[in-house]
Amino acid sequence: MSQKQTILGRIGQLARANINALIDRAEDPQKMLDQLIRDYSNSIVEAEEAVAVTIGNVRLAEQDYQADVRDAQDWGAKALAASNKAEELRGAGDPQGAAKFDDLAKVALTKQISAEREMADAKPLIDAQNATVEQLKTGLETMRTKLTELKTKRDQLVARAKSAAAQAQVQGALSSLNVLDPTSEIARFEDEVRREEARVAGHAEIQAGSLASQFAELEDRTTLTEVEARLAALKSGTRPAIER
Repeated sequence: MSQKQTILGRIGQLARANINALIDRAEDPQKMLDQLIRDYSNSIVEAEEAVAVTIGNVRLAEQDYQADVRDAQDWGAKALAASNKAEELRGAGDPQGAAKFDDLAKVALTKQISAEREMADAKPLIDAQNATVEQLKTGLETMRTKLTELKTKRDQLVARAKSAAAQAQVQGALSSLNVLDPTSEIARFEDEVRREEARVAGHAEIQAGSLASQFAELEDRTTLTEVEARLAALKSGTRPAIER
């Protein structure tokens, strides 16, 4: 297989590649795209070199063809000149001179025929090579378009990955703040404060009850003392005065 056929096959394979399908099948799309970009870039360089060589060969063949065209024209002109000279000599009564120039005309015609045959052989080959050059140029342009598409896909994918990572980071931060109930911590703290307030109030109530009982006990003791005093007065025959 020639280098030209190899390059054409590679160009066709890469140009037909379905980038979206490749991305869908890839385990790591970014790495896959980076590798494809490298492959495309390398293949484009190789294809450009192959196209340059092919174009150079075609241009050389075209130059050779044009040289054959000029040779055929020149030998035809020489054959015509020799034939005319032969007829001139023959008309002047010089058959030997005429024969000599007829022989020259024959040589020139032989050269013309050889040049024309080379032209006929070269023409289809040049046409085929020109067709190949056009295919290579079209393939190269397709590969360049694909390479641009690949780079755009890669850049979009990287941007999406960064955006997704940023969103995940924000979501994680929001989750740590309890997005579903942002007042839950405040409510919990408020409940703790209320419980503490109730506890303090309970203690205060207990203290208040204890103080009241002490005063009641003191009052009971005062009443008992007065009763004892009055009883003693009765026994002694004296009657205590009643405060008004």
